[in-house]
Parts: sequence; structure tokens; C-alpha cells
Amino acid sequence: MVVFSLEEYKPLLAMVATQSVYAVMNLLAKAALQQGFSNFVFVVYRQSIATLALLPALFFTRGRGITGTSLSFNGCCLIFLAALFGGTGNKVLQYVGLNLGTASLVAVMSNLIPATTFVIAASVGLENVEVRSLRTWAKILGTIVCVGGTMILTFYKGPTILKFSGRSLNLGTALHSVDFKWVLAVGCLLVSTSCWSLWLILQVPICKYIDPLPQAFWLCLLSTLQIAPIVFFLEPNLNAWKINTTTELLACSFAGIFGSAVCFYLQSWCVSVRGPVYCAMFMPLHTIITVILAAITLHEELHIGSLIGAVGIIGGLYIVLWGKAEDVKGEAKEPTPIVDASEINISIDDNDDHNEHIIRQPLLVNNTSCML
Repeated sequence: MVVFSLEEYKPLLAMVATQSVYAVMNLLAKAALQQGFSNFVFVVYRQSIATLALLPALFFTRGRGITGTSLSFNGCCLIFLAALFGGTGNKVLQYVGLNLGTASLVAVMSNLIPATTFVIAASVGLENVEVRSLRTWAKILGTIVCVGGTMILTFYKGPTILKFSGRSLNLGTALHSVDFKWVLAVGCLLVSTSCWSLWLILQVPICKYIDPLPQAFWLCLLSTLQIAPIVFFLEPNLNAWKINTTTELLACSFAGIFGSAVCFYLQSWCVSVRGPVYCAMFMPLHTIITVILAAITLHEELHIGSLIGAVGIIGGLYIVLWGKAEDVKGEAKEPTPIVDASEINISIDDNDDHNEHIIRQPLLVNNTSCML
């Protein structure tokens, strides 16, 4: 009888939930930006709302307020860099690209994160790379298959599977009318994905200094403090800061509470237990969910290329997950060194009464007492 442990599948469920939230958030953000809402102001509101949402959660879970979230100097520097890359740079460039391009383009470009994260993690020694190891080749092959599936989904349309009446915007159609605006969107999204890969890598040393929940709080707070002065300079007109429609309010609230507060916490926790590459490999799910939701809500056409690409993405994800599972099994099989008690050397200072008192305590609880 096979027994499934929920604890074992918590990282998997957390990452699937995270990518689902990102897909919904991008569609809501695109709708808000199309109404004329500033993408820079959107980032400030998103991070500010996330900070306010995490504050009560941090207070009640810690039971002693935010005094337990103090950081060392090294921890502060790492959190600052993480906020700069993941909270400020990634988010600003992502929404600039979203405003210039489409929600589907953002989803597709984010699928470069697994490849960039794997390369960086392997370069700094955070990912096991053994040329003769099958699990290493599985992770490399899975990453290539994921990226290949993404490219098929992007550049190959094929026959239409699902077609809606009325006007629709399709990524494949947009790619055939490339202009400077589109190229600028792609460039912003490329830098954005690189920033996110660096954020994932930074989670490994950061988790040594602080838990995921207070880390998410500090990240959102520092990101708000970093971006707010810049946006006030870029958007001096107070009218740009007004939330005029329900769509804008819903987009800011959803992005802040779920897109930043919840997702930052879940991803930080997942990196601490499974590593940055594991988390990055779930980014392709973002594309599949976005394409499906865009077909349903925005009436975008669904083509055979999207289906083939989705199969490749899921297949590559499973291959990488198998390689990561083999890594975990390999670590579990490593023997724990056993210390022979007979080889322990004990140094005794005859002039120290305190040591004499300690060593007269029994070292072994057994039928035979061992006294010094």
C-alpha cells in the first residue's frame, strides 16, 4: 500500500498556487494598465499593500511583534539586494514590459527563468552538477525541453483549436508586427527575468539569517522605500496616483496581498527546503495558465502550437523534478559519520573544581556505570 505524505507535496502545491496567482495577477494588471493606470505607481501600491498585509501576520505568528525580526549587518545587506532585484527591479521592468507588450508575452519571457537560474546556481555551486550522473543530465534535459516548449508556444501557432467570435489579440499575431515598442518590451522583460533569477539565488544565503515570513515583510518594506522616491520624481502629478476604477483597485489589492505578500513567502520557504532551481522550474506553468485564462476571459484564440508547447513544458518540468527527487534521495543515503566513544580524548585540569564536579556525572546510562 502506497502512503502519500502531505508534507512531501507541500512545496509542489505551494509553487502551483504561486504560478496560478501570478497568471491571474498579470491579467488584472494588464486590464488596469490599459485604462491608463501608471505602471510605476502600480508597483508602489503593490509593495505597500503587501507590507501592510504582512505586518499583522508577522505580529500574530511571532507573538512578540516585529522585535523578533532584527537582522545582522550581513542579513540587512542581503535583504536589501533581494529587494532591489526581486521587489524593485523585477517588478518595475515587468510592468513596463507588460504595458508595452501583452500578458502572454510576459508569461512566455518568464519561462527563461529556469534556464538562467540553473546556470547561475550551477556556477556558484548551489546545484549539484556531475557529468556522469543521470540526475544531472535529467535536470539539463528537462530545462532544455521546458525552454523548447516555450519557444514552440511562442513562435508556432498552427491550426486553431478554440476560436471565439469578435476581436482578439494573439501573441503569434503580435510577433509578426514587430516594432520598436515590442523590442523594448522584450528587452525590459529579459532584464526582469535575470533579476528574478538573482532573487531566487539570494534566497539561499538569506534563509540562514531570517525565516521566510519576516524576510517577505522586510523585502516588501525595503522595496517600497526604494521605489517610492523614484516614482514620486517620475510621477509628480497627483492625478497619476489616484485609483479611479474598480479594476485598478482590484488589481492593486490582488497584486499586493497575493502577488507579493503570499507569493514571496511561499517562494522563500520553498527555496529554503528545495533550492532555487526547483522553484524556477515551475515558471512554465505560469504560461499555460495565462494562455488558458486569456482564451477564456480575453477571447484569445487557442492554437495547436499552444497545446504542443504546453505538453513540452509539463514534460520538461517532470524530468527536472525527477532529477531533483534523485538528488534528495542521494543526500538521504549519505552515511552519517559515527564517532567512536573510545577515541574521544578528555583533558582534565586538576585545579578546576568545576570540571571535577561535571565529570563525576554518569556518561552512560547502562547496567555498568562509567566513572572518572
